[in-house]
Amino acid sequence: MVTFLRYLIILTLFGGVLFWFLTRPQHADADLFAGVSGDAGRGETIFWAGGCASCHAAPKAKDEARLVLAGGYRMISPFGTFIAPNISPSEQGLAGWTVQDLGNALLYGTSPDGTHYYPAFPYGSYQHMTPQDIADLKAFLDTLPPSDMADKPHELGFPFTIRRGIGLWKHLNMSSGWVLKEAGIPALERGRYLVEAVGHCGECHTPRDWTGGLDRSQWMQGAPNPSGKGRIPGISPAKMDWSATDIVYYLETGLTPDYDSAGGQMVSVIANMGHLSKDDRSAIAAYLKALPENR
Repeated sequence: MVTFLRYLIILTLFGGVLFWFLTRPQHADADLFAGVSGDAGRGETIFWAGGCASCHAAPKAKDEARLVLAGGYRMISPFGTFIAPNISPSEQGLAGWTVQDLGNALLYGTSPDGTHYYPAFPYGSYQHMTPQDIADLKAFLDTLPPSDMADKPHELGFPFTIRRGIGLWKHLNMSSGWVLKEAGIPALERGRYLVEAVGHCGECHTPRDWTGGLDRSQWMQGAPNPSGKGRIPGISPAKMDWSATDIVYYLETGLTPDYDSAGGQMVSVIANMGHLSKDDRSAIAAYLKALPENR
C-alpha cells in the first residue's frame, strides 16, 4: 500500500509538472519587432480588415463612435459568454502596451502579464499576421479616442474559468499552416492573408469540433451560430455560386445578387470592408473563388 501511494504521488507530481510545461504561455522572440516602425495610415487598413470595431466598439455604435473601442460586445458560445475588453489607448485599455505586447496577444494569445487569452479573441487566425502589420495596427490604435470604460468579466462556469488549460487548447487547435496551401499569384496571396489571417473569416464560416477549434476539413462550409440561433452560411465555391464581381460588390455595399441585403453580424463586417480598397476586396473574392470545389 505504501509503495502504491508513493508511485501515485510521483505520478501526480509528474503529471502536474507536465501540465504546467505544456500549458505555459508563449511569447514572440524579443527581436521580432526590432527595427520595425509602425505607420498609422497602413494600420488603419489592418484595423478595418481585422474587424476590430465589430467586437471592441460599444454595442450598436455607428460611424465615428465605432472608433471608440470601449468594449462590451457579448459573444455567446456553448462555453459561456465572452465580453470584449476595452482596447482604446487609455489606462483601462492598451495604454502602456508596446508593439511586443500587441504582438504577443495577436500571435500567441498571451497577455502582457503572461496569462492566456480565451480564443474568443481569434488569435488562431491572427497568428499569421506579419510584424510590420502588427506595428502599423498599434500605431493606428494609438491615434484613437480613449475610453475609461472598465472591462466586464467573462461569464463562464468551471472548468472554463481555468485559463491555464487554454494552453492545451492552443496545442490542439493553433495550426501554423495555411488552408489554401499554394497561391502563387499576388492577388491570391493577398486574399489568403486577408481572409485566413487578418479578416479571420473562417472563425465564423467554418464549423468547430468538440473543443471549440475550427474543423479545417470543412473550411468555409458554414457553421451553427455559436449563440444557438440560426446558422452562418457557407461561402466556399460549393456553398455559394456568386461570381467574383458579386462578392466584391457585396463586400462594398452589403447587397446580394438577389437584391437582398446583409443582416446580423455581416452588417458590421460590411461596414469594415467598405473601408478597404477595391483591390483588397477583389483579392478576397479571388481567394474565395480559388478554394477547392469540394470544400
